[in-house]
Amino acid sequence: MRRDIFSTRLGLRRHFYTSLLSLLAWAFAPMSSAQSIDDVTLNVYKSETCGCCQGWIDHMTAHGYESTVFHPSDLNAVKDELGIKPEWQSCHTAVSKDGYLFEGHIPEKFIAQFLASPPADALGLAVPGMPIGGPGMEMGNRFTPYDILLIFKDGRSEVYASIASADEQH
Repeated sequence: MRRDIFSTRLGLRRHFYTSLLSLLAWAFAPMSSAQSIDDVTLNVYKSETCGCCQGWIDHMTAHGYESTVFHPSDLNAVKDELGIKPEWQSCHTAVSKDGYLFEGHIPEKFIAQFLASPPADALGLAVPGMPIGGPGMEMGNRFTPYDILLIFKDGRSEVYASIASADEQH
């Protein structure tokens, strides 16, 4: 009888600690820095009439991302509120559920790379302007080389990647 009580208590303790560890793993999973595209939904802010923005959204959708699109009456105010400096701006802004910003025509592969291991204090990535040949900005065989900037919360930026040809985007 004593052995049965001991076995029952031991079993209950194991169950308790296993449940506790599972709960902790579940609770802290969203705090992990890496993110899978399986759970990425981007909130995209753009002008209602911008076709190149829709082209970029289509590019992201083709790579497994979901987008919720917003057409604010004052897109510049949204960018200001998010902390996107004028020299980083493009025609659309995407925000991940973790609050990372993706400004402009950034190829999906660089967003995936960023989300897999976000640098410390990063705000996100930006492709200023609208470079010809970027995702959503395709114009036949034309291509303008461009830089993808890593933007930081303190207002700094640095080159994250330099894209010299259309092939480097894929």
